[in-house]
Amino acid sequence: MEAKRHRGREANRQLEPEAQLVQQCLRGDGAAWEELVRRHSRRIFNLCYRFTNQRQEAEDLSQEVFMRVYKTLGSYRDIYGAFGTWVTSVTRNLLIDHYRRTRRDRLTDSMEDVMTQVETKESAGRRPDHVAAVTELGEHLQKALAKLSPDLREAVILRDLEGLDYSEIRQVLEVPEGTVKSRINRGRIELARVLNEMGVRPN
Repeated sequence: MEAKRHRGREANRQLEPEAQLVQQCLRGDGAAWEELVRRHSRRIFNLCYRFTNQRQEAEDLSQEVFMRVYKTLGSYRDIYGAFGTWVTSVTRNLLIDHYRRTRRDRLTDSMEDVMTQVETKESAGRRPDHVAAVTELGEHLQKALAKLSPDLREAVILRDLEGLDYSEIRQVLEVPEGTVKSRINRGRIELARVLNEMGVRPN
């Protein structure tokens, strides 16, 4: 009996911190839910904003995401991956539903050279001229992303803006890893083309 209790304590300690929070939520712990929302709200909003390019719309969609997460929380299993990856999948599915509802134009893609520009400008200092340059570059990126197809846009956003690795993106998009890499590469090429047409070029 003592050995069984010991194994139970060991299993509980081995749970990821967020998996523990999920278990607490399912037991009715409101503070645990607030902590999960706090940890992921900014990232979820950023994802929604990247796809919609509308702040109010992104805020509304973020609320929808957390409502869906709350309702389906019991279906999360940590053995299938990190909680953040699961939340990203929920967000992606909701954005697809939203896209279909609004019948937005199909468009997407990315940005290694441009992200390098952002990092270079940021590391150069926080003087007003550098801040303005970074802000302007970010606006160009957002406009360019809006011109890319959904498949390419989501792959680029998840990789280059959200920093997910290939295996995490594969779980979110539910496609083979080879397809993930192909979409990212195609997206980066297309984004570079769009940015070039907009007059934005790597330094």
